[in-house]
Amino acid sequence: MRTARCVPNPRLLRNALVYARAFDDVVLADHCEDASLAENGQMHEGFHSYSLGLRGQPAEAEEVIVARDVAIARMTGTRLHICHLSSARSVELVRRAKAEGIRVTAEVTPHHLVFTDDDLVTYDTDLKVNPPLRSPEDRDALRAGVADGTIDAIATDHAPHASVRKDVEFDQAAFGISGLETALSLVLGGVNAGWCDLDIAIRALTDGPARVLGITPSPDDWIAIDVDESWIVGADGLVSLGKNTPLLGQELRGRVVQAVVGGEVRFEKERRGEAQAVR
Repeated sequence: MRTARCVPNPRLLRNALVYARAFDDVVLADHCEDASLAENGQMHEGFHSYSLGLRGQPAEAEEVIVARDVAIARMTGTRLHICHLSSARSVELVRRAKAEGIRVTAEVTPHHLVFTDDDLVTYDTDLKVNPPLRSPEDRDALRAGVADGTIDAIATDHAPHASVRKDVEFDQAAFGISGLETALSLVLGGVNAGWCDLDIAIRALTDGPARVLGITPSPDDWIAIDVDESWIVGADGLVSLGKNTPLLGQELRGRVVQAVVGGEVRFEKERRGEAQAVR
């Protein structure tokens, strides 16, 4: 089952962007996927899709729409946001667009920064996502895009599912990862691995989405994180009813220990060691 939909044709996109120009606080966000190229694709098209006998979705299915959207954003002069980039060429298209002064922003998910199609060799349906996990080269380009600011935000694309929608044959399984509660730990793992500075990673998780949406952060809204706390991902410990994460049983590091909204503590847990406040 495919839940994300791309703006289907260029004229409709142009009309929407022209209309959006009348509203300063409106940003049009698009899931970039050419339906004819992606049709029935279960994973990234490449060596692993052929060896596993699964229909692939080529990176070009995303890239041709990113190129189209960027061209129309140039034409209209309107803000455009591109959701969950997954390919190296898409990152480069956004980088060039920004260099030209086109008003485009983009995001990436934590799982696209960590996993690749190499991890699908066990047919783990918890790694079935849309857009699909792509090659290690694509993943590395996404990491570089976060590090140099080409990619504005890290967004979880949180997609919880009941087990009956994941514990099935791969081609029948739903797309998506329950990723909200593991996002911080995965991103901090990237910091520890050296592909991104802590300040850049935290801002991509916090200020980045706010800037994309035109939200001015309030000084009364903040969180505190413990970057050193280790924890085991367990189904019982996840608040989300969707337990569909490939990280079950794995040890991660870094957790949110307090969240304050409007000056009111909305979440707090007992913590060890020092915590770092993030506004």
